[in-house]
Amino acid sequence: MNKQEILNVAQTWTQEPFDKETRSQTQHLIDQDIAQLEESFYKDLEFGTGGMRGIMGVGTNRINKYTLGKNTQGLSQYLKKTFPGEQIKVAIAYDCRHNSKELAQTVSQVFSANGIQVYLFEELRPTPLLSYTVKRKDCHAGIVLTASHNPPEYNGYKVYWQDGGQLVPPQDKELLELINSLEFKDINFNGDDKLIELLTPEDDNAFIEDSIKAAKVAGDVDRSRVKIVFTSLHGTSITLIPETLKRAGYTDLHVVKEQAIPNGDFPTVKSPNPEEPEALQMAVELANKINADMVIGTDPDSDRLGVAVRDNDGNMVLLNGNQTMITMTDFLLKKADLSSLINPFIGSTIVSTPMMHDLAMAYDVECKEGLTGFKWIAKMIKDHPNQDFIGGGEESFGYMVGDFVRDKDAVTAALLACEMYAQAKANNSTVYKDLIKLYQQHGLYQEKLVALVKKGISGAAEIKQMMIDLREQPPQTIAGQEVIITEDYSSSIRYNKHLDKKETMEVPKSNVLIFYLADGTKIAARPSGTEPKIKFYISTKTGLSNPEDYKATQQQLINKIDAVLKDLDIQ
Repeated sequence: MNKQEILNVAQTWTQEPFDKETRSQTQHLIDQDIAQLEESFYKDLEFGTGGMRGIMGVGTNRINKYTLGKNTQGLSQYLKKTFPGEQIKVAIAYDCRHNSKELAQTVSQVFSANGIQVYLFEELRPTPLLSYTVKRKDCHAGIVLTASHNPPEYNGYKVYWQDGGQLVPPQDKELLELINSLEFKDINFNGDDKLIELLTPEDDNAFIEDSIKAAKVAGDVDRSRVKIVFTSLHGTSITLIPETLKRAGYTDLHVVKEQAIPNGDFPTVKSPNPEEPEALQMAVELANKINADMVIGTDPDSDRLGVAVRDNDGNMVLLNGNQTMITMTDFLLKKADLSSLINPFIGSTIVSTPMMHDLAMAYDVECKEGLTGFKWIAKMIKDHPNQDFIGGGEESFGYMVGDFVRDKDAVTAALLACEMYAQAKANNSTVYKDLIKLYQQHGLYQEKLVALVKKGISGAAEIKQMMIDLREQPPQTIAGQEVIITEDYSSSIRYNKHLDKKETMEVPKSNVLIFYLADGTKIAARPSGTEPKIKFYISTKTGLSNPEDYKATQQQLINKIDAVLKDLDIQ
């Protein structure tokens, strides 16, 4: 939109049906802050890889009662159209963020105003519990109000379907078309409290018991020997993880008290993201003070899990998402009775470590690979009901154990991480040593993610242009290595340069480019679907014959990655 079109849209927000406060805030932007006005109104918020996220405030490009109300009105009509004649049921959860509880109540009112039965969590709860509840209560859909690990000014809206997984194509497009056909005056905010039922601790208990059933797989080991430090990073996992671990037998649990109180400002961290070592700094300091074995930490809505363990020198090191995924998957595969399962498979994503395929081959199971976002792993389970799902993950610190939850689940994964450590300790080993053994067996993989932040209108344009440039002027060599295969997921075309051959990839379209180099290095580029970022994923591999050579060999791969980043000018 041009500036006049933006102003015209904004002026409609100074009139009915918008409330007095919204009208006043919008008028203030018109009168005194044109730059902020343009950011708030230049587009409508869109659904990305993890639902809809945005900065809170007035405007079509902001999270507020009207943008979420319009989403919910559209979803209500979509559900009625999809399930004619049925009493529609939805479950709603929310996290620790500012306005999450109020927005959850607004969403409940709109659903109930449309005659839909609502199951609402009375207090903040982890996202995986919402996924679980959708299935347990036989709901048609679910909503969680969260912006995951985004900064404090963000909130968001994730939509789940009957199977407990997030909405995927073509339903997301169909829903968005219906939402876009509505006007804000079409929202029915006149809720019916008789259709809103508050969920009870019984629903928590059922989830905890099923988490233990899925992840307590180490057998007869002394769990009380594992000394654990846990941090919820001011988020929702404090409501479930300590209780889950204690019920499973982990009694030596130490919570970082300064981060245990839910707080949408996340006052003790720069970013509440366990992917970033700084976020777990207080937990690591406590672990060193009490000589703990491991650290576990979650993001605010408790779907991502960070795990830190001691290396061979006794230092606490944060495993990256790929390392956590392969150690957990190998552990599950070791413990599973594969002969009793029907065509078992594990799940991963196109930007995660290729080592998942090596594990699958070693255990003679299938590894299915999907686009970025856990909704695609949930879809694998839904699309293949005659196959047994063991576990799966993605590089961004998400993991799912079994199929009783259909989203990444830091609660169950936290228990699995502790089980993995308890087993290693019982074997006079460590998780770190077991990881190096896996590298000996399958090759040493080293990965790195670089995320470039590009905020606002200009940032979105810059990210768009970067992807255009990579497509129209693709690199022929990177860091001295020839690019031999290019995969463009926007056109679903894979091009093999050596064979001069193009083939169609049978995957949904997505704004992702992947380059494979002659030495096996893999480089992926994609704009984030939920943050103002463009992400680059680099994966390299070499052999490792001796555990004593691990650090030196790892450094060689790190140097290779640094050369790639320098050549692409994305450091």
